[in-house]
Amino acid sequence: MNLQTEYEADDFAKSMAEARQVLAIEAEAVLNLQEKVDHIFSEAMKLIINCRGRVVLTGLGKSGLVAKKMAATFSSTGTPAFFVHAGEASHGDLGMITADDIVIAVSNSGETDEVLSLLPSIRRIGAKVIAFSGNPQSTLGKHADLTLLVTISEEACPHNLAPTASTTATLALGDALAIALSHLKGFTEEDFALYHPGGNLGRKLLTKVKDVLKIRHQNPVVSEGTSVREALFHMTSTRMGSTSIVNHAGKLTGIITDGDIRRLIEKSIDFLDQPVQKYMTEAPVTISAEKLAAEALRIMEEREINDLPVVENGEPVGMLNFQDLLRARIF
Repeated sequence: MNLQTEYEADDFAKSMAEARQVLAIEAEAVLNLQEKVDHIFSEAMKLIINCRGRVVLTGLGKSGLVAKKMAATFSSTGTPAFFVHAGEASHGDLGMITADDIVIAVSNSGETDEVLSLLPSIRRIGAKVIAFSGNPQSTLGKHADLTLLVTISEEACPHNLAPTASTTATLALGDALAIALSHLKGFTEEDFALYHPGGNLGRKLLTKVKDVLKIRHQNPVVSEGTSVREALFHMTSTRMGSTSIVNHAGKLTGIITDGDIRRLIEKSIDFLDQPVQKYMTEAPVTISAEKLAAEALRIMEEREINDLPVVENGEPVGMLNFQDLLRARIF
């Protein structure tokens, strides 16, 4: 290993060229996998889709890390899965596997001792085995129910030793299998959000208008006969930028905003003691409390409004504020 601490510009240039070569080799390895999406791939899909248990991923070393990520991808896209470390499995963790499960064993060589040692027990348990291997003649491949071959022409490592292109290709084929299954199951954005409630998409697809209303707990409402001055005072007391306006039956008939009032003041102040009904925006756009907050955000952005009345059975039950949507991180 070169232990020099000072590098010339030429050193960096050569290393960057090496980096580009790595990307080219790995990209080619992934693209070549398209021909592996064949009848065996289809059989693997059938095994998993008909599985009454879960998909169990196992491997060791770099392959173990890939298997762990594959388990996470399967789980988040609608195929229940978990990872079992090949080394720990032979010391009790095999108890996690049942006859209803399918085991995906990942080993580039197909000769990883820790993985092979699990096969007799897995067979006795009764679970099916799908192998991910780069060696078609490997022991793992010969003893698996199905083998998805992840063959590459070379590793991206200049010495053709460190797992690079092989791990990238294995991970890509695992993603392809997970997404294909997800498509087959009709997995939707809403399903994804259910498994990711803390994520951005989860907030967008699970948070409803009624949840955002809890941030402020305000519902400014005045009657049609209320003066503009009183309506303005009411908005100020509720710290909202608008107020709903209702008729004698309590049904929403309009809305007035502090922006509306400011624009009127630029012309005159004689209107302040007039009924708010004369200056309100009639039949304003509204939303129900059960609608998704993301829909409310879309409406407010399209209409360029900061407040949106929330209505149930024609009556205002709350006022949704744009800033509250941002506080709820609906964006």
